[in-house]
Amino acid sequence: MNILVLGSGGREHAIALKISQSPKTTKLFVAPGNAGTAAIATNVEVGVNDFKAIKQLVLSEKVDLVVVGPEDPLVNGIHDFFLNDEVLKSVPVIGPQKAAAALEGSKEFAKEFMMRHHIPTAAYESFTAETLEKGCAFLESLKPPYVLKADGLAAGKGVLILQDLEEAKNELKSMLVDSKFGNASATVVIEEFLDGIELSCFVLTDGTNYKILPTAKDYKRIGEGDTGLNTGGMGAISPVPFADAEFMRKIEQRIVKPTVEGLKKDNLPYVGFIFIGLIKVGNDPKVIEYNVRMGDPETEVVMPRLQSDLVEVLLAMANGTLNQIDLKIDDRAATTVMAVSGGYPEAYEKGMEITGTDTVEGSLVFHAGTKVSDGKVVTNGGRVLAITSFGNDFKEALKQSYQNMEKIQFEGMYYRKDLGFDL
Repeated sequence: MNILVLGSGGREHAIALKISQSPKTTKLFVAPGNAGTAAIATNVEVGVNDFKAIKQLVLSEKVDLVVVGPEDPLVNGIHDFFLNDEVLKSVPVIGPQKAAAALEGSKEFAKEFMMRHHIPTAAYESFTAETLEKGCAFLESLKPPYVLKADGLAAGKGVLILQDLEEAKNELKSMLVDSKFGNASATVVIEEFLDGIELSCFVLTDGTNYKILPTAKDYKRIGEGDTGLNTGGMGAISPVPFADAEFMRKIEQRIVKPTVEGLKKDNLPYVGFIFIGLIKVGNDPKVIEYNVRMGDPETEVVMPRLQSDLVEVLLAMANGTLNQIDLKIDDRAATTVMAVSGGYPEAYEKGMEITGTDTVEGSLVFHAGTKVSDGKVVTNGGRVLAITSFGNDFKEALKQSYQNMEKIQFEGMYYRKDLGFDL
């Protein structure tokens, strides 16, 4: 089969690596890809939202399957674009249709979905510029900290958690009236704060059947001890040590099952990955958010643990036969440590030469913000690369990742040295 993966991050490198290992794969393309995918596939300079160029690529290269990495093209309706095109509609796309992708595209839509299907989540209300005063009154009714979420996609930066009531009111105004996050904050969801420890659950579905992938916990803050600004993710650990069999049973019964059944009841066609952001409050799981694709950097820690042929799994999803697949998972723990550019998540420079990746032993290197320039691998983003290692427990795996991270260098390089501190 000829397979196309859309995206350019560490998630796409991890997915592409698994696909490249399948005997079912003839040719593998990644658009636009990075320096890591260039080594295992053919990179094509096509943007993930350039649907016309993607169509040309699929037809010229006789692509048999498309795997969508990031959320943007899904929220923008790439799956529907294929289904509505006479020549493309026979090519399966892994990723939900536009109506279902609103689970990530709109926080308000996701909250209404959870309420409708009795899926445990934080109490909330949503507000627009017209109802700013009501929003301020609602904030007054809550205890701090206050959680404000831009309704639309804000590249992972649209959630604010604030201790001070006046600051929360000012930020609400800034989001609704001054368009702090552009159109994404035309509606703002205000939620009660849930106190607990977070984890991510990944589900594969063909629209009827589902399979649960290993859990992971990622670390979002730039600073050690979970301080500083939010990032796209500084590292991840899988499995999550506190997610024992009983807790996983609660996740499946109370959250995964009603989610998949709810999508079907609401006629929201969904073939793809569901990423459920959870928080453990006491001994109970609650949903913080849905994403309609795999997480990043969680994919870099979950995919290496999958021992099944990923192409077989993807085909079963596309064909509605996921119930016939038996997922094989590596029992060992895996950890991913992310190296980022100096200054990230604020302003940073690109084009720094990366050295030492060829000296890494006993770990996987996943490229994220990298590209090849004049024969050298250079930085091309905020999150540059991830190192994933296995171990008998997460501490052993982390030790291996950190030992190898010390071999890699680029100007301004930074990574967190305290992953797993809260476990």
